[in-house]
Amino acid sequence: PSLLLMAGVVAAVGLCRSLVRRRLHAHPHLCSFLLEAFSTFQVCACTNELCLLGNVEPKPHTALTLTYGFTVLHGSTLTGSTCNPCGVLQPLWGGGTSLKAGGLKIGAQFMAATLARVFMHFVWRLGIAEAHPGALSQGCSNPMQTTEVQAFCIELLFSVVFQLTILQVEAVKPSYRVHLIALLITMLVYAGGNLTGAIFNPALAFSLHPKCFYDNFLIYSLVYWIAPSLGKFLIFYVF
Repeated sequence: PSLLLMAGVVAAVGLCRSLVRRRLHAHPHLCSFLLEAFSTFQVCACTNELCLLGNVEPKPHTALTLTYGFTVLHGSTLTGSTCNPCGVLQPLWGGGTSLKAGGLKIGAQFMAATLARVFMHFVWRLGIAEAHPGALSQGCSNPMQTTEVQAFCIELLFSVVFQLTILQVEAVKPSYRVHLIALLITMLVYAGGNLTGAIFNPALAFSLHPKCFYDNFLIYSLVYWIAPSLGKFLIFYVF
């Protein structure tokens, strides 16, 4: 049921993105906003559901295989969207995009992250899969299983590694590039998923753990918002 649910989300988002491109191409700002919103919704909704499959046997092979598979699927179907506020910072800071356009994209990402969480809670209430009722009873699931300083350093390091890899594989053929990026993300999840969740995406972190931000906003914003953004700026200044 979980796989069917995620496949349905991908299909629905693909249809919506196609309609937006055809009907709103004359309104570039609105088109960009909606494309980024739909894309981020897909990533956040699917990742919320994937998190429930982390304990499926055999562990962690099933979770890592699904992570790789859906990362490839996202990369193949969401061409042109970043789905990550950190991905908007470089063209915004470098003058490649206007402040208005960058702000709209980041706003779309956080709006979609919130809507994805609301949508998944609605679906979980239906009890389609065995793990859904238990997911509703969770408060802050506390992805940080280490100290705040170590969590900050891990998310910073992962962001640097991820952003640096993105730069290095820009010249690679797209059909190969998506697999390289998916492999890297899977490796990072394997290396640090049990410590911080290995998220390095501010919008996705807010969608996965909103109650943690409500309970301890300063710590979680430093680890899951500031650290990945700082990693992006470090790569920008060095390269």
